[in-house]
Amino acid sequence: MALTSMVSTVPLLSFLFILILNLLISTNSSSLSHNIKIQEQDKDPFVGFNIGTDVSNLLTPTELVKFLQTQKVNHVRLYDADPDLLKALSKTKIRVIISVPNNQLLAIGSSNSTAASWIGRNVVAYYPETLITAISVGDEVLTTVPSSAPLLLPAIESLYNALVASNLHTQIKVSTPHAASIMLDTFPPSQAYFNQTWHSILVPLLQFLSKTSSPLMMNLYPYYVYMQNKGVVPLDNCLFEPLTPSKEMVDPNTLLHYTNVLDAMVDAAYVSMKNLNVSDVVVLVTETGWPSKGDAKEPYATLDNADTYNSNLIKHIFDRSGTPLHPEMTSSVYIYELFNEDLRAPPVSEASWGLFYGNSTPVYLLHVSGSGTFLANDTTNQTYCIVMDGVDVKTLQAALDWACGPGRANCSEIQPGESCYQPNNVKGHASFAFNSYYQKEGRASGSCDFKGVAMITTTDPSHGSCIFPGSKKVGNRTQTVVNSTEVAASEAASRSLSRGFCVSFMILVTSLFLPF
Repeated sequence: MALTSMVSTVPLLSFLFILILNLLISTNSSSLSHNIKIQEQDKDPFVGFNIGTDVSNLLTPTELVKFLQTQKVNHVRLYDADPDLLKALSKTKIRVIISVPNNQLLAIGSSNSTAASWIGRNVVAYYPETLITAISVGDEVLTTVPSSAPLLLPAIESLYNALVASNLHTQIKVSTPHAASIMLDTFPPSQAYFNQTWHSILVPLLQFLSKTSSPLMMNLYPYYVYMQNKGVVPLDNCLFEPLTPSKEMVDPNTLLHYTNVLDAMVDAAYVSMKNLNVSDVVVLVTETGWPSKGDAKEPYATLDNADTYNSNLIKHIFDRSGTPLHPEMTSSVYIYELFNEDLRAPPVSEASWGLFYGNSTPVYLLHVSGSGTFLANDTTNQTYCIVMDGVDVKTLQAALDWACGPGRANCSEIQPGESCYQPNNVKGHASFAFNSYYQKEGRASGSCDFKGVAMITTTDPSHGSCIFPGSKKVGNRTQTVVNSTEVAASEAASRSLSRGFCVSFMILVTSLFLPF
């Protein structure tokens, strides 16, 4: 009897032991996978955004961080080290490059104690709660303030030494952004080289970057390449548009085919470094973009071109296809810029590089489907056209009359007694009419302008019983739209759970039949 009891108990104990072991392995594997995933995310190419502050009615730091999280933006570059914004970024997953403005180079480059104080005040005070990843020292110093060039490397080295003293030099990189014009003969890329005027600065700088595993920061703008070489460089090559083989740019020395200008510029930087015997420094594109509006001399600064460039750029980076010279390496980029800096001086394009207005409504809508959850403003099936704030009533009335007249918008719902008559004012009626026209035109680019008094929004303007065209609302109830990425993640989690259950079940079955 005792023997029988012992024999029947052994498989049960064995099962319990194996089940517990399986759970432990599963937990450890999950933790390991999570850590590996975080490490891979840090190494993967990414798209970030520059945040300028010459913006009227800019969001508060808290609102700005919430907006970044909503848009799934995980990398930003600041042109200073704003304490309120750095504090607001605390305990988020948003990685940030902070900057030393050009006017601070003299103090930091000539005093180690000033550099140490700067690091203590702007880095140590926030890290690691705020994920500071790099410090950009100055901006295009060699080409914009050449008199400060001799101070550039001393400032960089002083800041680096201060990071070493705080044991942060491996986590936070130090570099400086350069204009593309420090390179000459950039096409074909195989013939590119740095302007010899700056060799005395660049050679020791590149050696520093190599020694500290820091990137060469470059501001690269195919827009300016096109403007300076109209008739030579096709627009499609600048916009990442699909090309026939005959339109691809071919480097006659390497026979490499270039389908876009940005890749050629990045490879030109690699070749220029190699000519100075540096081949282990990666290129980080700290600025690139396309303006959405320009003056008469800038006819190619349009909403369509800006949308096309930035949408295709994002897809290109996330494709991880590298460049023709370095297909194994895809440079990360920071788009210039997140917000239109409407306070900047002319030309018009200077105030028109942003993807959003200062109040966070989109200037235009990127088409980045397939790039995960990045940039939630890719909501082309849920966009609306409404009146901008601050427009005078007379101008607005004229636009409303056009929309309901020659524009043939459906304005029946804003007539007396109808569901959208209230609020009975020009702004409310114009928003409905503008949106009616915008939806009628298939949300086409340029159909939400009305001489500059309208803007696109992703927020449904419907209210009460007034349902705007294009809305998914039915009465006071809204249909739920599930993010496809979330669905995929949920399905993946279910598959993972199913696999875990199957393994446990197989172990159970096996343990019951194992001889003991």
